[in-house]
Amino acid sequence: MLQRLALRTFAASVAVLAFIPGLPAGKAHADPVMVYPGMEILQENRMCTLGYVDPAQKIAYTAGHCRSGSNTVVTDKNRNVIGHLATFRDDTPSGTTVTTDQVVTDYEAIVLDGNVPANDILPSGRPLVSNGAVPHPGEGVCHFGIVTGETCGTVESVNNGWFTMSHGVQSHPGDSGGPVYTTAGGQIVGIFNSVWGDLPAAVSWQTTSQQVRQDLGASAGWRPQAHR
Repeated sequence: MLQRLALRTFAASVAVLAFIPGLPAGKAHADPVMVYPGMEILQENRMCTLGYVDPAQKIAYTAGHCRSGSNTVVTDKNRNVIGHLATFRDDTPSGTTVTTDQVVTDYEAIVLDGNVPANDILPSGRPLVSNGAVPHPGEGVCHFGIVTGETCGTVESVNNGWFTMSHGVQSHPGDSGGPVYTTAGGQIVGIFNSVWGDLPAAVSWQTTSQQVRQDLGASAGWRPQAHR
């Protein structure tokens, strides 16, 4: 059944990122900063959560709406430069509603600086696995955001390149781009997008991987890698 979901108010969710006024530009770091999924990242005055990190390819991912204009610099919370925007897609609906058959894409690929170490370990110490898993209604999933931490629930519905969650998954401004992964196995299935109605939503990791392959594959030799 086709459903129309209303966007919650901006204070609660709209593209769940946080805006930080008056922060300085990024700076080079004296000591390399470890990059990992679930860490806080800044792009000018936009604060978001890093999603998946591919240590072998030295590419990291967050939500596409986390980017900041023409400035491609991405930093950690202390304004140490970790990398630069390589490509993005963002067609998060700008209106107040979205229908479940509507296509939603929302990702940013970040090429990490060569001297920046990276891993695929969540702050909880759990490895985040990329092996092509897709979400299924009723499946147990968790979301990690820099504000809410890890919250878990179930997949509510799987839509056109995105899915909604319920029964415990939470989000606040700053959580955009955070990884969504299965409670069993820690397999990444999504990148957090926004909140529609009362339902947190994420774009599909499988769909995102296909889009990245189209955007970066031919020019950068990119290919998705399964870890562990």
